[in-house]
Amino acid sequence: MEFLQVFTTPEAWIALATLAMLEIVLGVDNIIFISVLVDRLPKHQQQKGRIIGLGLAMGTRILLLLSLSWMMGLVEPIFTIGSMGFSGRDLILFFGGLFLLYKASSEIKELMGTHQEEETKAVVKKASFAMTLAQIAVIDIVFSLDSVITAVGMVSQVEIMIVAIVIAVGVMMFSAKAIGEFVNEYPSIKMLALCFLVIVGAVLVAESFAIHIPKGYIYGAMGFSLVVELFNIRMRRNHHMAACDAPESVQDGVTA
Repeated sequence: MEFLQVFTTPEAWIALATLAMLEIVLGVDNIIFISVLVDRLPKHQQQKGRIIGLGLAMGTRILLLLSLSWMMGLVEPIFTIGSMGFSGRDLILFFGGLFLLYKASSEIKELMGTHQEEETKAVVKKASFAMTLAQIAVIDIVFSLDSVITAVGMVSQVEIMIVAIVIAVGVMMFSAKAIGEFVNEYPSIKMLALCFLVIVGAVLVAESFAIHIPKGYIYGAMGFSLVVELFNIRMRRNHHMAACDAPESVQDGVTA
């Protein structure tokens, strides 16, 4: 019951709603990454991979919240190079960003080679369920750092942070399948999503060197690019439907 006493004031509910919305926004890149990875699994394992992956994300965030003293220690410099100090958080962001850059770049390279034979593609597409979960768990730690640091900066009550994270991951679980299927259905959207991950990886590496890039600019650029691509998809679909509806003689004339 002591847990629920925190939620007896309007301020607590406002803080919960605000933090939950922010956690959902911060979780979009996590969903994209999980969607890219589970696409390599057999069809019957993909939904299971999404749910377990997001469950790992929620567990990681809550464990980090419950170890706040350790989290605060991550910002203390471990070593210095010149006048720049590097903390545990910086190292996690650096290596996590490099991993994201490598993974997104290799996926882009493979997506560009879709002209290869189907059997080769089928062999490449198979992935180990355990290996996929291991990769999701590694990158979840990196994304969780951002998420938890945001929560700690906004709210002082751990109870509100935990509930906000559970709500955000619940929404992500509900929407992950639809987002994953949409990303995989349209190759151009998948390419755009992978480019987003390259940007996120570069931002993480930059932040590890204390180069802070405002997240609003990043998400604004991503949102604008996504809207433009959605317009392109709609335009291509309309042109395709118009070509299908055209009289056969017109179609013959166009093809001639």
